[in-house]
Amino acid sequence: MTDSTFRVLTYNIHKGFNVGNRRFVLHQIREALIEADADLLFLQEMQGEHAHKEKHVPDWPDRPQVEFIAEGVWPHYAYGKNAIYTAGHHGNALLSKYPFESFENINVSPFSWASRSLLHGVIRVKPDVQPLHVVCIHFGLTGKERRLQLERLCQRIESHVPHDAPLIVAGDFNDWLGHADRHFYEHLGLKEVFKTTHGRYAKTFPAWLPVLTMDRIYFRGLTPLSCDRLAHSPWHTLSDHAPLAGLFQL
Repeated sequence: MTDSTFRVLTYNIHKGFNVGNRRFVLHQIREALIEADADLLFLQEMQGEHAHKEKHVPDWPDRPQVEFIAEGVWPHYAYGKNAIYTAGHHGNALLSKYPFESFENINVSPFSWASRSLLHGVIRVKPDVQPLHVVCIHFGLTGKERRLQLERLCQRIESHVPHDAPLIVAGDFNDWLGHADRHFYEHLGLKEVFKTTHGRYAKTFPAWLPVLTMDRIYFRGLTPLSCDRLAHSPWHTLSDHAPLAGLFQL
């Protein structure tokens, strides 16, 4: 980061497993994330705890995945449980090189069988500018789920984010038809950074041959400089999603 720019990256890490859950690749994911050198990470499907995998998966870290990835690089992090089950839980995470002023995990599950949440953090990037609001999301698989979750997200932004504050909403939207984009722009003034810089959404799923536009980085109150889909080696052999990395100016 320079004095006025910072880099963000959103990535569904698939609980640390590669496509088809054939190999545990969290160590390689961590190395790739360090190489990408983002100031802020928006990570989805972060395994918080899993009693069975902790005992039986080789190279399983001895601490939660968010702590394992963050160690030594991103000193500030927040994890929010999304899905909770007998063996453990997984969810969303925010990792930052800059301190949090606050963070909160908000349940946006419209149905008991489809547990979802959004993780809202407030980060002080520079002492002389307004704090940056960041929201990490992973929306549901059905259209009705996503509509209800989108409404809850919009309500959260309207009630907790000042209209003149810089804001980034990023994650796995499961929204290949682009419904969220129209709602965000009309009601919240949010734009999507890859679409702004390239004229189209980024295709990010599946990682080995991306055809669906699942992952997005929305923003307002910031100047977008660039956005890249990271589909080259080693990313296409890790998670089933390709990451997006965006560069912004405050």
